[in-house]
Amino acid sequence: MTTPLVKDRIYRSPQALIGGVLLLVIVGWLGIDALIRGNGRTPWLALAALILIVPLVAAFTLRPAVFAGEDRLRVRNPFRVITLPWGEIAALRSGYSNEVIVKSGAKYQLWAIPVSLRSRKKAARRQAKTESDARRGRTGPGAGAAGYGLGGFGGFGSSGGLGESDHAAGAARAETDKVMDDLRDMLESRGPAESAQGEITVRWAYEVAAPAVAGAVLLAILLAVG
Repeated sequence: MTTPLVKDRIYRSPQALIGGVLLLVIVGWLGIDALIRGNGRTPWLALAALILIVPLVAAFTLRPAVFAGEDRLRVRNPFRVITLPWGEIAALRSGYSNEVIVKSGAKYQLWAIPVSLRSRKKAARRQAKTESDARRGRTGPGAGAAGYGLGGFGGFGSSGGLGESDHAAGAARAETDKVMDDLRDMLESRGPAESAQGEITVRWAYEVAAPAVAGAVLLAILLAVG
């Protein structure tokens, strides 16, 4: 009997996806309009700009993702794909950006899990308010909603055995910090596994870089010839 494959956990930035789609729609609309209605060199300039801009927008918004599997962490950044066995990862660090640090000392940024200082400040304010409510002995609906954030989701029925303070502590974390906590848990549990050992591989995304470079060269030639 074969063991069923465990699907990777996939982490992406919803804000980046939405922003990328909107940017591509705007760029596509303007570029196609210039291609159809433009005169002289305008269609050629529009074509070169599209070849340059579209891959870059997709690379920095739609492409980034982090795939956390049983044995490996795969980081898909704008121009590189880094495959890291859990056993080769030394730490997952959160500062002004989220990074993977490997045992050799190399660092790789997690583009798909951006740090939001604004979210951290909001989470800190919620946590401070929750702790203040707890010190004053407030346990009514108002205190619960303040602790759980939008909608008070933590107050719905079953708590899975967690106390109110546990829920409040979890809700007070910024979303990307919660994701990093999940990845650290996986690193701790899977790092020593024999199947999670191996070599780190880095692959450059030529499918993104090649068209962008071609568009830049074409655009430079058109501008140079006047």
